[in-house]
Amino acid sequence: MRAARAEDTLGQPGSGERITMSGDALLERIEAFNRTRGGGVVVRKMTRGYTLLSERTGAPVARFRPTGDTDKVQVLWWNGERWGPSGPFGIMAMPLDRALDYVANEPNFWIHA
Repeated sequence: MRAARAEDTLGQPGSGERITMSGDALLERIEAFNRTRGGGVVVRKMTRGYTLLSERTGAPVARFRPTGDTDKVQVLWWNGERWGPSGPFGIMAMPLDRALDYVANEPNFWIHA
């Protein structure tokens, strides 16, 4: 099962219209992805974004900050002390579906979990 893309739920692709996702739609998509993968994280909507915490330990795993550009989010990881860039060239921004796959499949996010 794939999560719905912004074009599937909020407008027609190619219309030239800027599509933005509501915070609730992002939260629902994150939770749906988590359910289809058998769990693993608890999602908390917090100031300026969404924090993913390990279901097992409660430790921070990742943070998504919406950019306001369609369903793109900035992806941050917990370095043991604070949120920081998730990539070697700074804070990465990507569509939510890609961000979810990135966090789920990148072992570095799970070091503290």
